Amino acid sequence: MALLTVENLRTYFHTREGVVRAVDGVSFDVAPGETVGIVGESGCGKSVLNYSLLGLIPMPPGRIESGSARFDGIDLLGCGASRLRSVRGKRIAIIFQDPMTALNPFMRVGRQITEPLLLHDRVPRREAVARAVAMLEAVGIQDAPERLRAYPHEFSGGMRQRVMIAMALITRPQLLIADEPTTALDVTVQAQILALIKEQQRALGMAMILVTHDMGVIAGNCDRVLVMYAGRIVESGSTRDIFHRPRHPYTHALLASMPAVQARSESLYTIPGLPPDLALEIRGCAFAPRCRHAIDACREAACAPREIAPGHATACERAQRGEL
Repeated sequence: MALLTVENLRTYFHTREGVVRAVDGVSFDVAPGETVGIVGESGCGKSVLNYSLLGLIPMPPGRIESGSARFDGIDLLGCGASRLRSVRGKRIAIIFQDPMTALNPFMRVGRQITEPLLLHDRVPRREAVARAVAMLEAVGIQDAPERLRAYPHEFSGGMRQRVMIAMALITRPQLLIADEPTTALDVTVQAQILALIKEQQRALGMAMILVTHDMGVIAGNCDRVLVMYAGRIVESGSTRDIFHRPRHPYTHALLASMPAVQARSESLYTIPGLPPDLALEIRGCAFAPRCRHAIDACREAACAPREIAPGHATACERAQRGEL
């Protein structure tokens, strides 16, 4: 049984330039203990999708037009602000992209880490501090009692990200949303942060949604993958299937764009063209203008995702026909 089930979610932003269809009919589920990766270029709707689930979309201009999201029997989109607050930060936690902007620069780190315990579990402050120290030590921060009294600017980028992880995990959530948790970190620190998240996930037995634009991160950390483009899921399947048997041209292009050890004469592949303007109505497949396999049928009508193998679905019409 799925822990989280999202069906036909649509989140639009109503702006002066038009209606931006940031998330346009997305459906997926997450099982207990599973790691689901969401990958795609910047602006494809990955973060908006997850912020919609937690009620973090600014309204206006944002608005959830349709869809449902059920988490362990709770309707996240229709349960009301009070009920959602009892779930957000307690049973569903999130690690934001940039810890420097996510952490309050005017509050000591200790106060920010203990806040979820004081709000949700209502534990005594002494116990909250003790648990905060233990969590900081668990995420690899030395001299934890002293560091609780420090401010965010007194930490390095990697240490701030560890503080964000401690804040997210201190209430032992059932589902963790990691929204590009290693953005702007160097490769060595990135590997340490990802290993730390996986270690804590195993210890707590929680499910995770890992949002990234890095296919390498997906390969080493996820059980299943959702490939997003222009607000829609264009392919989904197990990590093995996505990497060894991709069935959508956009997935092929993402994999071809991964840096590799190449001869000097070879240049790094780049996907031609630009992502579409989501404020304009898109007719047909959104990837068609950049796809070398596109035919007239691709430009006339959008193709809904369809399963072409057990657990593997694609929104490419030619792949569904068996032509690719």
